[in-house]
Amino acid sequence: MTDDPDRHAMKMAKKKAARDKIMATKTEEKGLIIVHTGKGKGKSTAAFGMIFRHIAHGRQCAVVQFIKGGMSTGERDMILERFQDICAFHTMGEGFTWETQDKTRDTEMAQAAWAKAKDLIRDPANHMVLLDEINIAIRYDYLDIAEVVDFLKTEKPPMTHVVLTGRNAKDELIEAADLVTEMELVKHPFRSGIKAQIGVEY
Repeated sequence: MTDDPDRHAMKMAKKKAARDKIMATKTEEKGLIIVHTGKGKGKSTAAFGMIFRHIAHGRQCAVVQFIKGGMSTGERDMILERFQDICAFHTMGEGFTWETQDKTRDTEMAQAAWAKAKDLIRDPANHMVLLDEINIAIRYDYLDIAEVVDFLKTEKPPMTHVVLTGRNAKDELIEAADLVTEMELVKHPFRSGIKAQIGVEY
């Protein structure tokens, strides 16, 4: 049954007043440490959504991919073809760890990616830096979590946003973050024999 229109309008007016009161107290701005983790799909997808928002607003940003190799993806191809002037894109990995099977090489590549990431984060021209799949590199001890957290706390410029993706985010990173989203796996087509598809996974 639908509420009486006048009663509904009064209810919404009260909600708006309460909401406006809350919003009036939110005045601070800062560069956020943002973590997308969990077993569910969409961690990198959501992070690239924020990168494209920055591009749309004409704000300089950058991406460092820690694990994914040089395979073609929609986000990578679009940025390299159309937005290189505003978004630096660095694919530093050589593929997933079960494909390379070389921990020494994977560690070297992760360390090189982290060095590049630090340079990009230190550059105040960059409003956002996406560290795609860095949590996997940390999980396999290619990077030291203490060093990553310390850098983010002490060297990240105050207004720079840093987004870190990948499942199994360490507790230390979650504690240091301003925004953490855990993607929950409810259902996935892969379990039904459906392969990764263009425009959905890449």
